[in-house]
Amino acid sequence: MTNSAPKIDEHLPLTSAVFHILLSLADQERHGYGIMQEAEAMTRGQIRMGPGTLYGSIKRMISADLIEESDERPDPKHDDERRRYYRLTDLGRRILGAEAQRLSDLVNVAQSKGIVGSEEVV
Repeated sequence: MTNSAPKIDEHLPLTSAVFHILLSLADQERHGYGIMQEAEAMTRGQIRMGPGTLYGSIKRMISADLIEESDERPDPKHDDERRRYYRLTDLGRRILGAEAQRLSDLVNVAQSKGIVGSEEVV
């Protein structure tokens, strides 16, 4: 077992908000409103994070070294310079992967029990 394994396990399972924030940042840096939009788009509108949930989670995630504020900024002509952009840390990416695997394992169990299958659940 590696030294990082206990640290990763301490964070699991993730809350829905933290999981969706990490997943929103998996492919690119985003500002807060962009994270909210991506989470809503990924879930086809099922997840709608308010600013309190988002920024409270971001504050805790920065403290836990899951995400960090990015130093890179878009051209000010194309963006509001007051926006803060966030990105995953290495630890955040590993925790996101571990949580995604945990959820995938649960889906496999549900499939083996006939709870979900090839038919779409309405």
